[in-house]
Amino acid sequence: MLPRDVIAAGPLVLRPPVEADAEAIVTACDDPVAAGWLALPSPYTPDDARAHLAAAEARWRAGGAEYAITEGGVRVGSVGVTPPDRWGAVSMGYLVAPGARGRGVATTAARAVTQWLFDQGVHRVELQVAVENVASLLVAYRAGFHEEGRRREAKVARDGRRVDAIVLSRLAGEPGEGAPPYLPPFEGGELTDGVVRLTPLAVSDAADYHTMMADPSVAVYRLGPRTTLEDDERRCRNTGYWWASGQRVELAIRDAGSDVFTGHLQLMQVVPALGQAMVGYSLRPEFRGKGLMTRAVRLLVDWAFARTTLHRIVAGTDATNTASHAVLHRAGFVRECVHRELFPTADGSRSDDMQWVRLRPR
Repeated sequence: MLPRDVIAAGPLVLRPPVEADAEAIVTACDDPVAAGWLALPSPYTPDDARAHLAAAEARWRAGGAEYAITEGGVRVGSVGVTPPDRWGAVSMGYLVAPGARGRGVATTAARAVTQWLFDQGVHRVELQVAVENVASLLVAYRAGFHEEGRRREAKVARDGRRVDAIVLSRLAGEPGEGAPPYLPPFEGGELTDGVVRLTPLAVSDAADYHTMMADPSVAVYRLGPRTTLEDDERRCRNTGYWWASGQRVELAIRDAGSDVFTGHLQLMQVVPALGQAMVGYSLRPEFRGKGLMTRAVRLLVDWAFARTTLHRIVAGTDATNTASHAVLHRAGFVRECVHRELFPTADGSRSDDMQWVRLRPR
């Protein structure tokens, strides 16, 4: 049985919930973001808050824990913990009220409750976060949790879609400070030179992305089977997770004046131990010949060298793709080598891969 302790964590105090919390619970839970990921009733009523308080009391009695997060005496969120299993493992979840987000409240609370659990003899604390819930994933990474894997379609979003859950854990003895993100977000959410804008690839871009990738002049250089619109929508729903976890950056290239989707740009195959990553790109046919892709590649590579520790940015191109070669040359890349007969082609033959590289400026 876990003790009903009060936990102090910097400006936060975590305590067991009380009946007087009902109004604050309604405020925190009657929110589209929270409802979307936690399957909460909407609208969230005082009766729902009272049911929550009853469930919290039942959780304590069953051997788990439920904490109200307070700041300056005001309830701003909650942390729930399942009873420890026979191996000393628990699952944890957290929620922060809309007005308290963006200040590190969830990270501080998750870190504090996790350490408190370790002090009670718990060995493992686990989180399961929907792959599209990037804010919650960032909390987990910052609180020292390590990603373990993915449970396919383990959660249901508010709109009824089944979504994957990322499994993360922290073990007793591990530090509660996560490493800074290897791929930090763009300041202001985008990169631009006034002619092109680079923004995170979003679900709203899926139709344009799908149409572009199906164009014969793009598909001829694409590896793998042709995808459906549903496949590409699923891809776009994963881009925030890929970026937050340091795996890759997926971007929409937009005309800065009209905001029209003109192409796709990615930083992938990120290998921190080598300080190397690869760029890949595609452009809609009607926007070619205007220098847009050269501008986009320069923007991304300049950002990568300025904001990450990457030392080498490489690109692999089909030996016959002279337009792509010209983009890379203008963007400051130099040809490095040729991998003979690397790419399979539609007619069953294989084509050479011409490798390019741009190094961190000295």
